[in-house]
Amino acid sequence: MAEDDIAIHPQNSLNSGYQGYTKPFYIQQISFFKYYAYICATNKNITRNMKGTIQKWKIMILLEVLLFVSNMAFAEDETKNNTEGNPVDTALVTSSSVQTNILNPLLVDSLSLKRYSIHRIGLEARPGYIFPTSSFFRGENLDNRPIENSLSLHLKYSFQFHPDTYTGRIYRGAYQGIGVAYYNMYEKQQLGNPLTVYLFQGARIARFNQRLSLNYEWNFGASFGWKPYHSDLNLYNKVVGSKVNAYLNTNFYFNWMLSPQFDFTTGVAVTHFSNGNTKFPNAGLNSIGLKVGLVYNINRKEECFAKLLYQSPVPKFPRHISYDLVLFGSWRRKGVTIGEGQMVASPEAYPVLGFNFAPMYNFGYKFRAGISLDGVYDGSANVYSPDGYGNEFLKPSAGKQLALGVSGRAEYVMPYFTVGIGLGTNVIHAGGDLKSFYQILALKIEVTRSSFLHIGYNLQDFHDPNYLMLGFGFRFNNKYPTFHRR
Repeated sequence: MAEDDIAIHPQNSLNSGYQGYTKPFYIQQISFFKYYAYICATNKNITRNMKGTIQKWKIMILLEVLLFVSNMAFAEDETKNNTEGNPVDTALVTSSSVQTNILNPLLVDSLSLKRYSIHRIGLEARPGYIFPTSSFFRGENLDNRPIENSLSLHLKYSFQFHPDTYTGRIYRGAYQGIGVAYYNMYEKQQLGNPLTVYLFQGARIARFNQRLSLNYEWNFGASFGWKPYHSDLNLYNKVVGSKVNAYLNTNFYFNWMLSPQFDFTTGVAVTHFSNGNTKFPNAGLNSIGLKVGLVYNINRKEECFAKLLYQSPVPKFPRHISYDLVLFGSWRRKGVTIGEGQMVASPEAYPVLGFNFAPMYNFGYKFRAGISLDGVYDGSANVYSPDGYGNEFLKPSAGKQLALGVSGRAEYVMPYFTVGIGLGTNVIHAGGDLKSFYQILALKIEVTRSSFLHIGYNLQDFHDPNYLMLGFGFRFNNKYPTFHRR
């Protein structure tokens, strides 16, 4: 074809791989001035007939240029607004480049803004080894044999963000859901076979190829059906004091995408059961083991395996300082030291009330850190036995049960859930039990954009349990972009 010829194709060759795509006209090379001169030189009549057609082409080209410029301005404006934390109107993110499948890096792809999830059903088996943290597990029990094995079966539902959405890319294929599990401790008479209901969330740590990745997952919930300690009926069990216990699990595993529908998972899982010091005894149960599972992806398609040639840039995170206010309460049991260091359990359950106020600097989509002011009223603090034998327990004045502390906080932020840790010390207190170095592990569950449920646990010196922190929180000056809520 000559340089000055006009080529009209029924289908765009650049997009021939996209089925169903047809473009009426594709102008490959045009030189209107040469073409117009050629027409004038050969035939004036043809010139008069073609004059109207050329004017139409000029108008069409002008409109295309205006449309292209307007799309550039629109994309830049939307990206700027989104970077500042403002919501993006996904209905407006349509352009000629999206409609014609022409990859234009200046335009925001609409798929990145859609709220599209992959629904999943999972089955898992987790054989485990129980750590012998108590003489009860080492053989001082009704059967005079070690208790060291466990097996759990899990049924889980979750939804995962599409890998090409902003949420899927920022949080590395994050998924979250609810699960149920049946635990067999091979000691039903003394421990029971608890049923567990839990929330969970996981994401990718590293990807080796399009089908194989290393992932993590945490589980948090409650377990029911334990056989607790009883002075007459279950005398040896001095590790579990209540029929209902908290369930914590962390696991790391490999995920193989076998097909668009099925994934195979295998890895290592660590589990902890405890009642949060709400009832004695509270030694808890800890185990480590393997996990093997199969996940059925209900609506995952072949496109999830493909490596895209282009993805629009993730909007820049608006760094800022937010302020978290948490109000919490719970109850706890207390062991009182009498005589020569002997510990006796008080029969009462003592109230705990407190607050945290934490200015937090948001470094990026997944991390924030700051300093927290922690106030607490612990009704069990400095409780004592006046006779020295544990026959009577008295509470001191309220001033000796109040404390104000300061802690450093760090939080791992994900859609719907935030996991945080804290290390602190009480700076204003009356001494005794409140003179302590404390640690906090907390889970924040998103309720609205700027409010959340708070489930936390306070430890002393990394091993002595203090109290649960069950409450509600508010976040002020929150500029965090929430693509998962769209």
